[in-house]
Amino acid sequence: MISLALFNNKGGVGKTTLTYHLAHMMERLGQRVLAVDLDPQSNLTAAFLDEDDLAALWNESSSPVLGQLQPRLLPMLDAANPGTLAASVGPIMEGLGDIELFDPIRIRDTLWLLPGDLELSAFEEKLSDAWPRSFTGTDMAAIRATTAFHRIISAAAEKVNADVVLIDVGPNLGAINRSALLASDTVLMPLAADLFSLRGLINLGPALRQWRSTWQETVMPKVPPAIDAPAGNMVPLGYVIMQPTMRLDRPVAAYRRWLDRIPGVFADEVLGEARSGSDVRGYEIATVRNYQSLMPLAHDARKPMFDLRSADGAIGSTLGLVQRCYKEFRSLAETVLARLAEAKTP
Repeated sequence: MISLALFNNKGGVGKTTLTYHLAHMMERLGQRVLAVDLDPQSNLTAAFLDEDDLAALWNESSSPVLGQLQPRLLPMLDAANPGTLAASVGPIMEGLGDIELFDPIRIRDTLWLLPGDLELSAFEEKLSDAWPRSFTGTDMAAIRATTAFHRIISAAAEKVNADVVLIDVGPNLGAINRSALLASDTVLMPLAADLFSLRGLINLGPALRQWRSTWQETVMPKVPPAIDAPAGNMVPLGYVIMQPTMRLDRPVAAYRRWLDRIPGVFADEVLGEARSGSDVRGYEIATVRNYQSLMPLAHDARKPMFDLRSADGAIGSTLGLVQRCYKEFRSLAETVLARLAEAKTP
């Protein structure tokens, strides 16, 4: 098993859409895939589950106590004992113990989901407080909190025998994302070719390198063997350019200007080493076209854009766009899987 976090501290670049479609396409390519929603906004969970499932999963009819879900309210969810990531860390939040494990929800034959919950945002303060206290190696509660996501994901991946774990995280450099990234073997960065994504890389790169070094050099050597701790590798796999809809007030020349700067900034800030020429271009995995016209149809049909059919409203030129979308995401998934295989090889 190898895990991949899709992360950018700038929002609105299509990160969750990319995660959702990669999960479905990798499953079609023969992979056993576990999708994990560690963004408190829970958009990935909402993409996978319909409103009735969400209402049942989030237990809207009862008091919103973190970590307490009523299984009898979940008849439509394909899992023996489903629960959200917020429910899993509920005992830590309440100071009542360690993580509680729930079954991943089966979406397709070999695709599962660990669902998110807006209540996960309450875990931010707990993780912020636990981070410096974990440096000593003697505060077991702090270490259990910091490693909670890793242990939840590892248990779920083992349960379903996952080949690939895709982790969706929010667009910030907060404590939840720090713990989520520590639990990730690799990181893929969806970017837009604009100033904001460029600035995001400049902030994101040093943060990743600092988290990695602090964990591996200060914390991990002191974690007791009884607690399963992540390696904290967070290997940068590369970046995917999410192409915008071109507008008259944003000409192609401006798009190209920022696109040309991204490889150098990625090398300097994310990799932490100066590179030039084709070497830096090697981290550009793909450019994904904008399929904005397909999104409403896919949302209504509750399926990936590349699975749309004429019965879903994909007719005429739209059907051609669906076919192009399929080819593009298949190529992207194959490339990402190849890079994951390289990263997994010692």
